[in-house]
Amino acid sequence: MPLERAKRAAAEAAVALVDDGMRVGLGTGSTARYAIEALGQRIRLESLRIVAVPTSQATEALARKAGIPLGGFADIEELDLAIDGADEIERGTLNLIKGGGGALLREKIVAQAAHRFLVVADSSKLVDRLGAFALPVECVRFGHEQTGRRLADLGGTPVLRLAGDGAPFQTDGGNLIQDCAGFAPITDPWALARHIREIAGVVETGLFLDMAECAFVGAPDGSVETLYPDAA
Repeated sequence: MPLERAKRAAAEAAVALVDDGMRVGLGTGSTARYAIEALGQRIRLESLRIVAVPTSQATEALARKAGIPLGGFADIEELDLAIDGADEIERGTLNLIKGGGGALLREKIVAQAAHRFLVVADSSKLVDRLGAFALPVECVRFGHEQTGRRLADLGGTPVLRLAGDGAPFQTDGGNLIQDCAGFAPITDPWALARHIREIAGVVETGLFLDMAECAFVGAPDGSVETLYPDAA
């Protein structure tokens, strides 16, 4: 299908930058899944020697199936690069909203540990202003109702994310996620991130600001555009 062709093309473009001996962060989500598959194929065909740090239990399982050697931060101090998807990519800045897959905390830890953070996505993820996608905010379970009220005070209209069985969705770290649609358009993401982080109970936000080196954006015909942040 065209959308899947776009995702795969973007993922393969990023994986082409992985060199022998690298330490690589592996993201979570549908486009990151194609990156894992492409990386596994390179390991099989090229005897590529790498070690990867996954951002979720789901990614860990996919990486093991693909034959990708895994490690952790107990032994790896820093990563050469990380490859991950995004729910929104702001044109010009390459600021992101992430967390639709529920792994935003681990994704941000991995992205910050990487010298190079590469984003892979299809063209539908490009926006002029962030916020149409409800901003995920990870919070601790205790007092999450009160945390939600404080998010609402900021204009966030938070909705507690639910799992398929109707119970609260739980991240791999045991936390909850409030999806906040009311912030759109986000004209000052730095200020918003700061205000949200000041709320007791908030663990992390899905705003990934000034982190992406570039974004590989796939089109339905399989072509890929490489975007960079505008010069300040």
